[in-house]
Amino acid sequence: MIPRYSRQEMSSLWSDEARYRRWRDVELAALEGMVEAGLAPKEALADCLQRAGDFTTADAAKIEEIERTTKHDVIAFLTFMEERVGPSARWLHLGMTSSDVLDTSLALTLRDALDLILKDLERVMAAVEKRAFEHKHTLQMGRSHGIHAEPITFGHKLAIWYDELRRGRTRLQHARDTIAVGKISGAVGTFAHLPPAVEEHVCRKLGLKPAPASSQVVQRDRHAEFFTALALLGSSIEKFAVEIRHLQRTEVREAEEPFTAGQKGSSAMPHKRNPILSENLTGLARLLRGYAVSAMEDVALWHERDISHSSVERVIGPDATILMDFMLIRFARLMEDLRVYPEQMKKNLELLGGVVNSQRLLLELARKGMDRQAAYVIVQRNAMKLYEEGTDFRKALLSDADLLKMMTPEEISDCFSPGYHTRHMDDVFRRVFGRSE
Repeated sequence: MIPRYSRQEMSSLWSDEARYRRWRDVELAALEGMVEAGLAPKEALADCLQRAGDFTTADAAKIEEIERTTKHDVIAFLTFMEERVGPSARWLHLGMTSSDVLDTSLALTLRDALDLILKDLERVMAAVEKRAFEHKHTLQMGRSHGIHAEPITFGHKLAIWYDELRRGRTRLQHARDTIAVGKISGAVGTFAHLPPAVEEHVCRKLGLKPAPASSQVVQRDRHAEFFTALALLGSSIEKFAVEIRHLQRTEVREAEEPFTAGQKGSSAMPHKRNPILSENLTGLARLLRGYAVSAMEDVALWHERDISHSSVERVIGPDATILMDFMLIRFARLMEDLRVYPEQMKKNLELLGGVVNSQRLLLELARKGMDRQAAYVIVQRNAMKLYEEGTDFRKALLSDADLLKMMTPEEISDCFSPGYHTRHMDDVFRRVFGRSE
């Protein structure tokens, strides 16, 4: 991923040096398992542990240089380790295949990346929760098809977001459990050259679970679930970002991204304050969905393995996790500093002169015994006068002889009470947050 969308804590998980450290850890854990199983000498393990060392940028460059000859990254790594460790290195990788190292270390990386993402998500959820309670009673126009529908509160909108984020967290937690699986079962996965006890030792030591059964690779439906969970969360972030973009439109202007000192909105128009953060999140979510499709394409490999998935994962592994990390932190900051304009929300609520209370009038007439379709005709014809003649809705209703036969002027006016649509917010908040205050 390009530096513009990378945060150091996440991107460092994908560095060459970090990758070789994980390969080393897998190899050493496997050798420990072999010693426990009586398949390798303790002296070799002690020697490898002492000499394996860390990996620097120069070491990574040396391994890359070897790979230019071997055309095989794991062999290049093992060649380097043989030069570093000496004769005892012959016990490394005994009975193993490259995918044992690659898939087990990839599981470690994806697990650790997901831990960072889950930490980011907690910050997002905390920000959304705080703003939801802040605006629990902030009346706002609810819209369907982009058209005024009925009043809601801005806090209600954010409670819906929070609930969706919680589902996203559940999916990520399940994906973490699914992906944190290793294998040391050798070529085509039969344990022909190493017993399952070695695999169990490696996974136990590294905090993974052994794959119950594997071919030469860990099955890629696991990875597809991982990247799909990221894509779904990214799509939720996009949904929220699109809403903020709509609310920031000049004609609406009910909420607005933070605009910092010295920030410029346009090279040509000094007055512009554009929703650039939300637009950026919208674009990045598209990438995540593409990565999910690529991961699903990796599920169908030939027979016990091929490497058509390898090139894909070298790209989507770092890119998807780095992007998700970036998106969540960007969205968290956006929500923490989001500007909300209750007075503009109130102004927009009054824009259509109360026609948004039409359903309440319809229901009151039905309760009083009027046929629903007849009631609909009465309410609609008065609402249409606003659109077609500019007549105030309440005034039109109070002049309707058919309506006055069923409702008094006081009862009609009661249907315009602003608190009617928010009277159950405590119940909604208790459902979502487990508390109402």
